[in-house]
Amino acid sequence: MLNNTLIEAVVAGAGELTRFFNNAFKISHKEGVNNLVTEADHAAEAAILEVIKAKYPGHHILSEEKGEIVQDSEYKWLIDPIDGTVNFAHGIPLCCVSIGIEKEGEVILGAVYNPTLKEFFFAEKGKGATLNDNRIHVSEQTEVMKSCLVTGFPYTYITMPNGPLEIFERFIRKGVPVRRLGSAAIDLCWVAAGRFDGFYEHKLEAWDSAAGHLIVLEAGGKVTDFNGDKFSIYQHRLLATNGKIHDEMLRVINGGEL
Repeated sequence: MLNNTLIEAVVAGAGELTRFFNNAFKISHKEGVNNLVTEADHAAEAAILEVIKAKYPGHHILSEEKGEIVQDSEYKWLIDPIDGTVNFAHGIPLCCVSIGIEKEGEVILGAVYNPTLKEFFFAEKGKGATLNDNRIHVSEQTEVMKSCLVTGFPYTYITMPNGPLEIFERFIRKGVPVRRLGSAAIDLCWVAAGRFDGFYEHKLEAWDSAAGHLIVLEAGGKVTDFNGDKFSIYQHRLLATNGKIHDEMLRVINGGEL
């Protein structure tokens, strides 16, 4: 039942993403000139919340635009109605709906749907990860030098020690390809699917990583913070890899050289 409601909610949000994609819509700004929120974000969020509240009105909710709807429940829904909003606003088809579900503080279900590419990623704790109902697995690459990596840049990081530009430079000066797609949820899912070997980012929120990090884990990957410790979706820094290049990436992220 919970699985079905999650899928229904993600599909409802994706319906609004599709309806607005490449059409006219209102855009406003949060902190920072390029930190956008659109009419479509709000519409997708409303559609998602309608599904959840109809089936589970007592569940706790944390959603990017609406904020926190506190309930005394062992379940919490973590919602990003459109991840990759800048891409979406420019008609770039790398945007998605991302929803994770916690039970007693542990993410047990996650779904990420990019309707423009018709890719639906899903994971349930202990049961593996899928793309369009087909099992997926992380890559087998064992060397960072031969890897394809992906990262993202937060909107504010100028004073951040050992920041995104410094780490990015360490990789690219050695010739390692590092991409930036503009959607952390898709980045994580593409690590899970073996398209990327590793993903790191300095400043993610819980709704960015909840679903995607579970999908990586269930696809056989590894997710930690930048110290190599157990990752919590309520901390900002994340490294997700196939597991085989994880320690080497940690060394570079923390100031070492390839």
